[in-house]
Amino acid sequence: MPLPADALYHPADFGEAVFESTDELEDFHGLLGQPRAEQAIEVSLGVHQPGFNLYAMGHGGLGKHSALRVTLHERAAREAAARDWCYVQDFDDPQHPRALSLPAGRAATLREDMDRLIDDMLNVIPRSLSTGEHPHEKARIEEGFEQRRTAAIAELEQAARAEGATILDTPTGYRIAPLADGEPMAQEAFNQLPDEERARIDALLEKHRKILLHLLREDVPIWYKSSLEQIRALTEKTIGALVARLVGEIRPRYADVPEVLDYLATVERDAGENLGDILEGENGPDADELERYRVNVLVSHRPDGGAPVIEELEPGHANLLGRIEHLVHMGTLITNFTLIRPGALHRANGGYLLIDAHKVLVSPYAWEGLKTALMAREIRIRSVEQELGLASTVSLEPVPIPLDIKVILVGDPLLYYMFAEYDPDFCALFKLNADFAEDFDRSAQSTLRYARLLATLARREGLRPASRDAIARVIEQASREAGDARRLSLALRGILDLIREANHYADRDQAPRIERTHIETAIAARLYRADRYREESLRALANGEQRLAVTGHRIGCVNALSVVEFGGTRLGHPSRITATVRLGEGDIIDIEREVELGGPIHAKGVLILAAYLGQRHARHAPLSIRATLAFEQSYGPVEGDSASLAELCALLSAIAELPLAQHLAVTGSVNQHGEIQAVGGVNEKIEGFYDACLTLGRSDEQGVLIPQSTVHHLMLREDIVSAARAGQFAIHPVDTLDEALSLLTGLPAGEPDTQGHYPPDTVNARIQAGLDRFVDIQKQIARELHNDTLPGEGLPNVEGEPEKK
Repeated sequence: MPLPADALYHPADFGEAVFESTDELEDFHGLLGQPRAEQAIEVSLGVHQPGFNLYAMGHGGLGKHSALRVTLHERAAREAAARDWCYVQDFDDPQHPRALSLPAGRAATLREDMDRLIDDMLNVIPRSLSTGEHPHEKARIEEGFEQRRTAAIAELEQAARAEGATILDTPTGYRIAPLADGEPMAQEAFNQLPDEERARIDALLEKHRKILLHLLREDVPIWYKSSLEQIRALTEKTIGALVARLVGEIRPRYADVPEVLDYLATVERDAGENLGDILEGENGPDADELERYRVNVLVSHRPDGGAPVIEELEPGHANLLGRIEHLVHMGTLITNFTLIRPGALHRANGGYLLIDAHKVLVSPYAWEGLKTALMAREIRIRSVEQELGLASTVSLEPVPIPLDIKVILVGDPLLYYMFAEYDPDFCALFKLNADFAEDFDRSAQSTLRYARLLATLARREGLRPASRDAIARVIEQASREAGDARRLSLALRGILDLIREANHYADRDQAPRIERTHIETAIAARLYRADRYREESLRALANGEQRLAVTGHRIGCVNALSVVEFGGTRLGHPSRITATVRLGEGDIIDIEREVELGGPIHAKGVLILAAYLGQRHARHAPLSIRATLAFEQSYGPVEGDSASLAELCALLSAIAELPLAQHLAVTGSVNQHGEIQAVGGVNEKIEGFYDACLTLGRSDEQGVLIPQSTVHHLMLREDIVSAARAGQFAIHPVDTLDEALSLLTGLPAGEPDTQGHYPPDTVNARIQAGLDRFVDIQKQIARELHNDTLPGEGLPNVEGEPEKK
């Protein structure tokens, strides 16, 4: 019996819920139809021990990212804010910048305080050094040095005059000269002296020259150094007091952060030791040198902002782990701690990091870097070149930052199984798997919850409300996309796109809300945009280029149905399967397989139908046929076993020489016992054949045979349902091959008696008779060959010559 029209489409049922539009529906919170995923997420986020990170597994379009984003933000809002992190100079080891951890919001404050401190160093301290006691004390030290030097030279001058020499202070330095009448002797007068006198004066001058040189080269530099040390000590004391006062103004604000207090102590010590040289350089204060006191804030959080939730869209190595930037200075790359930049792990530290598994896997060294950080529980900033030992420049090695994070990888199932199989560390780092289902049970309660979810998502995007009929039509489409009238699809991306497009049509019509007509328009428009292949296929049928009959009867020929997918759109495609038989040894040739167009599952289906034929009709006699099966006018790959029922029907028709009805199309797989099994895409297949019937000519007897087990998959187009209700098109559910053959031939299938014989004028009797004819022919040929050659004919005699008759 064909199915009633009411079984071909299942309208949405909201139960006892009363509402006119989605405006009246409450927001939906949580994950709809994902109990396994919900449990995995709850455990992962609730367990704080290492390794309880999460892999969210599911195919694209299920709303995994959106659902996780909402769940994480809701949970993070209830948690304490993460700590701030910054890098500062380690004055004892500048190559290893020091990491400071502060309560949320305090790092930026510290940076501002240190910036003001640097401004004070540039403005307040130089002014203090130029006024007050410091310049007088400095002048006194310098004057003391000058007086001591002058007195020492005067003492040498007095000793030299006592022996007839003097020390002259010239533009080129000090010079020792002999005296004549109390005045320096002229060179001409010196040259006129006797040799003995000149020798005596030269010895005298050399003596005092050595004494002067010792004073200038030994004593004076020591005195000068001592004066500089005194000035430096004075400056350090003055600056130290000023810095201590300036730092003292900052210190109380961080009394609860010991790390910062320790850092301020090192700043105070370093500034006291080096600030004088920085501020009193030859070219004035060197502001660049004061950068050492800056604070590089890596991450800063609002105190009331909750735990961070970071979604890294480009999870490369540097984007995850941070990087150190460089500047070009006089042709050389230079860097310092202020050029350290954070990665996603820094920003999400103390919270949650959401990343795409495929992106992190295809980014060079990103996966290894992420694993290393999770296993070590610290973030170590190193470039890929450093990791590979290829870095040719000296770079910084910042002190690692402790890592406390929950990482959520989002990816498809294949990646999860690959990680688990080939990466020994994966299961230790990602102990939980949130398996997102693609659909869930459809009931009045779940339908209402689904409507609430769609209403919530639409409100978030600012879309119009949808009427009750409109949201019902969306839910019916979700059921169709699930491929099962008893379930609802959770592929929310496509469902939301449908609502968005319907909202566009409502906007075009200036309608206050989305109506059912807008949903229907969006569905039709979506199909039309992907419908060129179907349109061209129907044109080929109409022109006779594609051979297909939808009326009459033919032997060894049946209409099969398949599904073609184009970019997410599924279209039904009818095609003709033919079978031929001749005398042979039980071979069934799959032409598609022979030319390597048939896939392994299709080949398996052909082998199964051969096994059925042997066990049903050739258990006690040889299968004396050679059969061929082909998809006519098929020029591409063929895969799947959903055509095995049609192939078997065509084959049995050819064997029995029994015509098959061409007004019926067939889909379904068959097992070795002739039981028909479920296949996918029944809605698209039925619609494809119905469109072919419209193109080639309608008749009231047309219809489709589908497996009984797929009846609950039916969510057919309205025009097909109307045709079925009017008795102009029929859907026949079948559970066995015999049922299908009866419908296709108009004859009863026939059951064997105790002797294995079928009643006359039944399908199976005709099949058995056909096979028996081939067996008889084979026996006749064997007898003829036997009669042509008597026993012993052609055998050699004892003399080696053939025997004669």
